[in-house]
Amino acid sequence: MVAPATVPEAGVEVSHVAQAPSARKPAPARAPPLAGKMVGIDPGHNGLNYTDPGYINHLIWNGRNEETCDTTGTETDGGYTEARFNWNVATYLAADLRAEGAKVVLTRHNDDGVGPCVTTRSQIINRAHANVAVDIHADGGPADGRGFAILEPVADGPNDHVIGASERFGHDLLDSYRALTGMPESTYDGTNGIVFRSDLAGLNLTTVPKVLIECGNMRNATDAALLVRPSFQRLAARAFTQAITQYLTDRP
Repeated sequence: MVAPATVPEAGVEVSHVAQAPSARKPAPARAPPLAGKMVGIDPGHNGLNYTDPGYINHLIWNGRNEETCDTTGTETDGGYTEARFNWNVATYLAADLRAEGAKVVLTRHNDDGVGPCVTTRSQIINRAHANVAVDIHADGGPADGRGFAILEPVADGPNDHVIGASERFGHDLLDSYRALTGMPESTYDGTNGIVFRSDLAGLNLTTVPKVLIECGNMRNATDAALLVRPSFQRLAARAFTQAITQYLTDRP
């Protein structure tokens, strides 16, 4: 005799589907590559430096000699200023670095001011204890000369312990900038794109690894046509970010 089938009570739903196992916990998100790092950015000159020559031309001590507080910078034949180029690249670079998790210290916060002096710019970055820093410039070289150059410090006391690190960062930046922007190494300054300078406060007084880059020659028509383009300025910033990331992740 077959036992009668069990009949469910009215209103009671019978399910034959196994309960789903508890969901797995998501893997913890990876920290961005530059988390916890501080990067110094010095966009050279300022847009209104020309309006206050008394201030800009007063002398400061650069660690070796006297030099002027700052200069107006150069410009293209069409009047596009170096200060504007420097500021635009710095703005793109700061955004890129923050997206990678870095904290950023800038030596100026717009392009419609005067200064600060080159000594103050160095102090701002030193006091922030930046892990690495870059001074952004474009050159006013001979009209028949092309290309970019990386300016590196020479040991003079305050910067003694960052000379080797600055050279390593300089080579990272040279490789990245050349590869991403297509700008050639300078045909008129330095050797293979590298120049050692002992006459610049920003390099003489640094206590953090730092280089200065002349991103191209604004007095050369071919370079100038590139430097004024926002697309090129973004590429330059991307090259800086790549070099900074490589330097800081390879060498904590």
